[in-house]
Amino acid sequence: MTKWVALLRGVNVGGITVKSAELGALFCELGFDGVKTVLASGNVLFETDEGGSATKDAALKTRIEKGLGDRFGYDAWIVLLDHGALAGIVDGFPFEETERMQPYVVFTSDSNVLTEITEEGRAIAPDAGAGGPERTSPGEGVLYWEVAKGSSTDTPFAKYLAKARFKSTTTTRNLRTLRKLL
Repeated sequence: MTKWVALLRGVNVGGITVKSAELGALFCELGFDGVKTVLASGNVLFETDEGGSATKDAALKTRIEKGLGDRFGYDAWIVLLDHGALAGIVDGFPFEETERMQPYVVFTSDSNVLTEITEEGRAIAPDAGAGGPERTSPGEGVLYWEVAKGSSTDTPFAKYLAKARFKSTTTTRNLRTLRKLL
């Protein structure tokens, strides 16, 4: 049985309310084991024998998104990754954590979007050392992003990530939230 992490995009913001208990119940109804929700930002740990190949992983993702949409009445998008991959992503965070900066990981379900945001991240917020309001660095299937506390919605890269065209393919999590999923 494989342990998975589903990162829901856009819940408990903008009028889409998904309570953790109801979210956990849905994943149990979908037939998953070991279901656990973490925080109220749409993070679900679960186990299943489904998946294991690109085609099966895509089918699992689609099934979960359909279940979310049917239950909660919104266009649901998730990033789905196995738990081992998440551990590697957390371990790979490239910046020294400081009190003045917020550590984030940007996930995407589309490799073309990852390439685009990585290139734009290099242009807008290059890994040029501490001191600036933000910086980025590519990781294995993710983009690491560090931004000054209190400015995670108003920096140039934050505004770039907020573009509507990324709504269905990207989600961002604080590194501390990701550690709670391990």
